[in-house]
Amino acid sequence: MFGLKDLIGLIISCFIILPVVTFIRETGYFIISGLLGAKNPRLTIGSGPRFFKFKFIDIRRYYHVYSWFSFDFIKAKSKFAYISIYAGPILINAAVALVINALLANDFFEDSKTFWNRFIFYVFYFVLFDAIPMKTVNGKPNNGMIIYELLRYGKRIDYNEDPIIPGTTEAEEEYQKEVEKMKEIKWKEVEEEETFYTDKKG
Repeated sequence: MFGLKDLIGLIISCFIILPVVTFIRETGYFIISGLLGAKNPRLTIGSGPRFFKFKFIDIRRYYHVYSWFSFDFIKAKSKFAYISIYAGPILINAAVALVINALLANDFFEDSKTFWNRFIFYVFYFVLFDAIPMKTVNGKPNNGMIIYELLRYGKRIDYNEDPIIPGTTEAEEEYQKEVEKMKEIKWKEVEEEETFYTDKKG
């Protein structure tokens, strides 16, 4: 039976564990691409309007599971380099899960064992989702499919022109356009409200 304890566990999973695991996954891209000479890397956490930006970290106002990594280009342009980048999220999540699992097996975190077991569950969920080759939204290949295609054919063969890892400059331009649209909508709402009250008084 789903009770209060389960509800609390669900809230913790949705608003603490999932965002943290997602962030760890994105750092896999960041670390590997950084080693390969990525230019203009950025870790975006959350969605919606920007809360603040500091160097390569971009924090958005709506904190949730949505985080992503971008860069403009990398110096090392080889099949091995791209395989390494797409393998980054899989490797970092697997490493984190195995370390925590080993600590739990050696009686660490006894007081918070349920939390860490749940944490490992979500980490391995992302590992499986990334590692098993499959097509996702709009026919986009996941990391496992890209790695498979690179190993077998030496290139992506999915014919999807959208980049799996977006360019930071393009992403920033898109964001600025969205900000302008939001401002326009807000001003229209203010103008309509003022017109409504003016008409009402008249």
